[in-house]
Amino acid sequence: MIVFADGSPPMTPAGLLPAEQMILEKMSANPAVFRFASPSSLRFELRMRANILESAAALAQSGAQFSTFANSTCNPAYWTRSPKGAFELRPDVTPADAIRDIFRNGSLYSFECATAMVIVLYRAVIETLGDAVFNDRFANLVLYDWHYDRDLNLRRIDPASVLPGDVVYFSNPDVNPLTPWWIGENAVDMGNGLYFGHGVGVVPGDEIIRALNRNRVPFSTVSASLSDNVIAPDFRVMESWVNGYGMPQAASLGLPLSRTLMTVRIGEATELRFLPVAF
Repeated sequence: MIVFADGSPPMTPAGLLPAEQMILEKMSANPAVFRFASPSSLRFELRMRANILESAAALAQSGAQFSTFANSTCNPAYWTRSPKGAFELRPDVTPADAIRDIFRNGSLYSFECATAMVIVLYRAVIETLGDAVFNDRFANLVLYDWHYDRDLNLRRIDPASVLPGDVVYFSNPDVNPLTPWWIGENAVDMGNGLYFGHGVGVVPGDEIIRALNRNRVPFSTVSASLSDNVIAPDFRVMESWVNGYGMPQAASLGLPLSRTLMTVRIGEATELRFLPVAF
């Protein structure tokens, strides 16, 4: 259910992109209460969520491959690879151009699924707010596991109110120790039962579970499953950046979110410890 603080009537799908219409429909039908200052604030979240879905689909088609940290690869024209397998932004390129290169020259890249989720979210920010905002807010990028710039403002979400564009986690508790990267799968909820997982593509959730179950300890009877770990950017915070960059007037903010939120911050980067490194 959607509630507007300014008393606006329910939003209609007129003028929305198909992905935005799908997200609006699921948000409206969800029993959780989603509170917005005004319809313009809702439109901002719908647009960014749609850009997360589009970015996930684009990464699936980019040619970028899965690899462990030890075997990760990147385009040296944009990134410097550290000994531990992290990608560090070169000082002579912009953050937005470097993120876009992953989608343009995907065959030069390989990384694990947590890094893939961060890359998807970064591109969605670029597509929603533009290069100038991203380059200012996300300077000195490092791509590695769940390390990310604090301006991404990731929050833990109540699994009862998951929406397309949220990042979920499929857990494999009985993973075979010979293939520890199959401990789970970070994935973008694409809506209608589909998920994007780096290395498996955009597939139904059951297909991800089957892939994980093929990599359990012998004779295990504990199936992989979709966990309660769900994260998403804080859309209200990102919407609040709009005015500072000469962009259209943002809606007034300050309402409490209706979903349960949690984050852990460490210096300039943030780690979400509850999501293990996975396929």
